[in-house]
Amino acid sequence: MKRFVNIIIKIALPLILGGAILYWMYRDFNFSRIEQVVMHEMDWTWMLLSFPFGIMAQVFRAWRWQLTLHPLNANARHSTSINAIFLSYAASLIIPRVGEFTRCGVLKRYDGISFSKALGTVVTERAVDTLFMLLLTAIAFLAQLKMFNIFFDTTGTNIEELLTRFSTTGYIVTAICALAVLILLHFLLKKLSFYNKVKATLSGIWQGVVSLKDVGSVPRYIFFTLGIWLCYFLHYYLTFFCFEATSQLGMMCALATFIVGSIAVIVPTPNGAGPWHFAVKTMLILYGVADEQALYFVLIVHTVQTMLLILLGVWACIHLSMTAKRNEQQPLLNQ
Repeated sequence: MKRFVNIIIKIALPLILGGAILYWMYRDFNFSRIEQVVMHEMDWTWMLLSFPFGIMAQVFRAWRWQLTLHPLNANARHSTSINAIFLSYAASLIIPRVGEFTRCGVLKRYDGISFSKALGTVVTERAVDTLFMLLLTAIAFLAQLKMFNIFFDTTGTNIEELLTRFSTTGYIVTAICALAVLILLHFLLKKLSFYNKVKATLSGIWQGVVSLKDVGSVPRYIFFTLGIWLCYFLHYYLTFFCFEATSQLGMMCALATFIVGSIAVIVPTPNGAGPWHFAVKTMLILYGVADEQALYFVLIVHTVQTMLLILLGVWACIHLSMTAKRNEQQPLLNQ
């Protein structure tokens, strides 16, 4: 019963949070014009052209994942890896952040790959993507500094206040407390009967984390990483040309709004629903887009791209249902 309640909470709270933000944004919105915009005012050609990039971003992610799994003697099939990624994004629409565990579970179920090792490679992947996003954010921030300053003022974010909120002593005390908690957890785990199992799991995760140093082809890893983010950006940027209000804004505006939207999806709601709408809409208004047009843009683009994730998830479920399972010891005969 307790487990069931926890699952309900994990599903309900993100939905309530995202729903509350969306309600606040669209409480006075004229939904009667949505059909007119979708059927007669949008250029769907550009939306359709954006789909292959959205798909390829996930395919590149699967190929990059295989590179980090290979040093662990975990030879996942191409089809299984790709379907695992497709399914992970669809699963995260139900419970945010569950996708990372879902894709590891798919590899365990169909290709016999250690769940903990696969999870470790996902941790590494997230770290790499975070560093890449920080680099991309720095570039966009410097290029569009004036707009970002206006954005922070508009949303009530004060960078200086955030940076000075903690004193040096405060940071030291926080670090000491965190270290004390880790030490306490270490001794508590030693007292538990399942400590060895936990230790083995953590060891597997750590092997996955450090697998990056043994990647056979660093250039390919970098190429796939660049491919992931370039495809994500083009998947988003091409939608600008679907609407008259955004078609003339240019690539730097697209990059700035893309960065802000990517940061906003950190908030655990289904596919960033709510926070993404608010962040991108606010930036578009700063670039001169009318409030109503900005709302149409974020609502339609996010909805269509979410439907694409659902379709890819359905495709993955169907394809996996027809995929033969193999044990980890079995040779990889068919990619």
